[in-house]
Amino acid sequence: MDERIRLRLDVSYDGAGFSGWAPQPTRRTVAGVLVETLDLVLGAGTATGLTVAGRTDAGVHATGQVCHLDLPAEVWREHEGRLLRRLARLLPTDVRVRAMTEVPADFDARFSATFRRYEYRVTDAPYGAEPLRRHEVLAWPRPLDLAALNAAAAGLVGEHDFAAYCRRKENATTLREVTRLDWRRDPDGILVATVQADAFCQAMVRSLVGAMLAAGDGRRAVQWPGSLLDRQERSSEVTVAPAHGLTLVAVGYPADPADYARRADLTRRLRVPVEG
Repeated sequence: MDERIRLRLDVSYDGAGFSGWAPQPTRRTVAGVLVETLDLVLGAGTATGLTVAGRTDAGVHATGQVCHLDLPAEVWREHEGRLLRRLARLLPTDVRVRAMTEVPADFDARFSATFRRYEYRVTDAPYGAEPLRRHEVLAWPRPLDLAALNAAAAGLVGEHDFAAYCRRKENATTLREVTRLDWRRDPDGILVATVQADAFCQAMVRSLVGAMLAAGDGRRAVQWPGSLLDRQERSSEVTVAPAHGLTLVAVGYPADPADYARRADLTRRLRVPVEG
């Protein structure tokens, strides 16, 4: 059998023109565009096993997405020096492969990951979002209090059952560990939530943001988002924040490549497939 090598791809995209990451037969998706372009450059079916760290929903952006794929070693040796630039020429301008790195065969972009980090951007300016940033910043119709947002965030940090904030999947756990959740207001006035966890279930980040915004504008008490963690089912009181304010900014992996397989095995034992 031909020798194959595994490549890590670091990918960025503007999610506005995509129906999410995952391939769909009749829709434009990030994975679909990547596979189509790789097939054009390398030959149909040459690149196999495209696997992503987090399957972002329609409209969600990424500056730090990670995926892996496998190539015949001879193909990689032939194209290694120029593949990145060829992809840059052929890919549409709303998706970029920023790096391609050979990694050990037991690297798994999804299961070897130790964390995913997202940022959500909101403006409470009375005039709304700046036109050039309208695709990445949510315009909020009420003033937001930074202290209240951070007080609400504090009640959600740690390992909890986030059933109230997740779209439950059959046989999937909603237990997650949120290791960072905080808000800042940048010099331009944009409020940015940073959310980091070992993994996220579907719609979890946007649900958390929706609950915190209700506390941040005074419609709910700052304790309310944390109080929902006692629920065993998704809360109908939580409004899911729109997708366009959300960006996947980083995915973490073990510092020692020798730990990739161990981390992947641990993740598979802890939970069945998750959504990024």
